[in-house]
Amino acid sequence: MSIKNKFRSFFALDDEYEYEEEIIEEDVYEQQQIKPTKSQSQQQKQNVVSLQSVTKSSKVILIEPRAYSDAQDIADHLKNRRSVVVNLQRISHDQAKRIVDFLSGTVYAIGGDIQRVGLNIFLCTPDNVDVQGTITEAGLEEEIYDKRW
Repeated sequence: MSIKNKFRSFFALDDEYEYEEEIIEEDVYEQQQIKPTKSQSQQQKQNVVSLQSVTKSSKVILIEPRAYSDAQDIADHLKNRRSVVVNLQRISHDQAKRIVDFLSGTVYAIGGDIQRVGLNIFLCTPDNVDVQGTITEAGLEEEIYDKRW
């Protein structure tokens, strides 16, 4: 027996040393159990979303078309992933209907949405914009009633 071992046994350091070794072995075993599998780490990487597209498309365009030819400009804004509020109050009913039909087709093609937000006012959004909530028809009927009188 060496002097080092005698010293450990005299002061009962052997027991503590073995205990520390057991703890270290248990920690290594637990760390191995916690490590994610390869499929879990790949799944976590797939959930990462780039925020660059969100910051670039933070504009809302307000347009009041004067002719049907302005519908193409509105469609170009939608293709560039910008939301557009279209005010059709200063155009004839027939022209307004044609513009809404054209924009409905454009919004459908890009996977966006079109919603009526007022009397002859529409909100057109591309697929990267989510609109929450609705505007009730009762409010629109009150506007029509107020305009008549």
